[in-house]
Amino acid sequence: MSSDRLDGLTHREADWAGLRVLVAGLGVSGFAAADALLERGAHVVVVDGSSAESTPEMAERARILEILDAELRFGSDHVSRMPSDPLDLVVTSPGWAPTQPLLADAAEAGVPIWGEVELAWRMRPLEGAAPWITVTGTNGKTTTVQMLTAILRANGERAISAGNVGTPILEAVMDPQPFDAIAVELSSFQLHWSSSIRPQASAVLNVAPDHVDWHGDYDAYVAAKGKVYEGTEIACVYNVDDPQTEALVEEADVQEGCRAIGFTLGTPAPSMLGVVGEVLADRAFVEQRRHAAAELATLEDLRGDAPDVAPHLVANALAAAALARAHGVEPAAVRAGLRDFRPEPHRIAHVATLGEVRFVDDSKATNPHAAAASLAAYEHVVWVAGGLLKGADVDDLVRSAAPRLRGVVLLGRDRATIAEALARHAPDVPVVDVEDTETGAMDRVVSEAASLAQPGDVVLLAPAAASMDMFVNYGTRGDAFAEAVLRRAAPGE
Repeated sequence: MSSDRLDGLTHREADWAGLRVLVAGLGVSGFAAADALLERGAHVVVVDGSSAESTPEMAERARILEILDAELRFGSDHVSRMPSDPLDLVVTSPGWAPTQPLLADAAEAGVPIWGEVELAWRMRPLEGAAPWITVTGTNGKTTTVQMLTAILRANGERAISAGNVGTPILEAVMDPQPFDAIAVELSSFQLHWSSSIRPQASAVLNVAPDHVDWHGDYDAYVAAKGKVYEGTEIACVYNVDDPQTEALVEEADVQEGCRAIGFTLGTPAPSMLGVVGEVLADRAFVEQRRHAAAELATLEDLRGDAPDVAPHLVANALAAAALARAHGVEPAAVRAGLRDFRPEPHRIAHVATLGEVRFVDDSKATNPHAAAASLAAYEHVVWVAGGLLKGADVDDLVRSAAPRLRGVVLLGRDRATIAEALARHAPDVPVVDVEDTETGAMDRVVSEAASLAQPGDVVLLAPAAASMDMFVNYGTRGDAFAEAVLRRAAPGE
């Protein structure tokens, strides 16, 4: 197939019939991609390294796609090299790295490779497509996107969170009842495989080392994040306190008239959103922004059921508000949406207060950058940390957190790496090493943490590491922590 025909595939009414596509991976996004392509008459081959019966969900997806006349190939042989079939396009699941043998073969052979987000953008309707409002960053993406969706709904719009959170983006795009707007969370993986997305507004919340092994080096990771700004129509939202994000805006090729809008936890300058006293203030989307600001919400609006609000949640709210204001949302709806928002579990979640000590579950803090933001929210902390660091450097994290650490309880496979950093940068902080790697070890973790805490302290699960050495996922880890805390609260029950 000529590149001109692929270039012409910019909406769902285009001529997709007969397109020869290999879909790499039969996860949720791979299934959605194959289904959408088959519906438009493409010939689809799906490959996956596992077996068709590896999970009930996989078996069900395979059954449906077989009925729709997809060709399915399971097993490691089918993902170790390009098939001999002539192909026009490869659509890959986001977790497949560029170095994966099949994808490397496709790139060498000159076969175009799209991610499922790129495919979704090209599957939008020709008329009346919902604008995309896109968010990326090392941390805070999900919270910001869900805050944004709450604001859009408070504005009376039919909106949805999609992409790397919630609904697969192709499902949102192909929904028979059109949305007014789609809040899209994009990972660096998804951005790597995207090229033609043109969002209404976009944001990079922050950038810190993560997934460097997937991208090859840190510069490639940062460049992937920066792609979220490409082609933005109205506003590129950046973090004033993270200069890398502003640099990415400066490098982006955006549409004529697109503005750079900053957000800061400090007092905002013109063309920024920030905090004045207890107020979230907008000096970007008001007529007299040099001399005036609009009140969007207060810190009390963000507090919800929690005793306080962490600074990084305020930053997320400011980013969501900036994106919503770029979309045209009035201040009253911003306030209403932020009031309605409730964080997902395991994100700075208050578990209980025992003996004037608060226990907080932030198991979602699976890398050092996220853990640093979590630790910075509290004055005195007994830190529960450890797990799979995946090669991450924790020295900066420990150095910055040291003044607020009352004690540290370590668990998980890479706990020794954190212990060594604590010895270098916080040698006077007491450290308890929990060697047991069974999930029941969490009772001892909570007991040791409670013994280190003083009244007014926070025992904080912010592991700075992935969970799979001991737990199925970060949610299971957070549940184990919360259950251990509640057992301590009600012994013998």
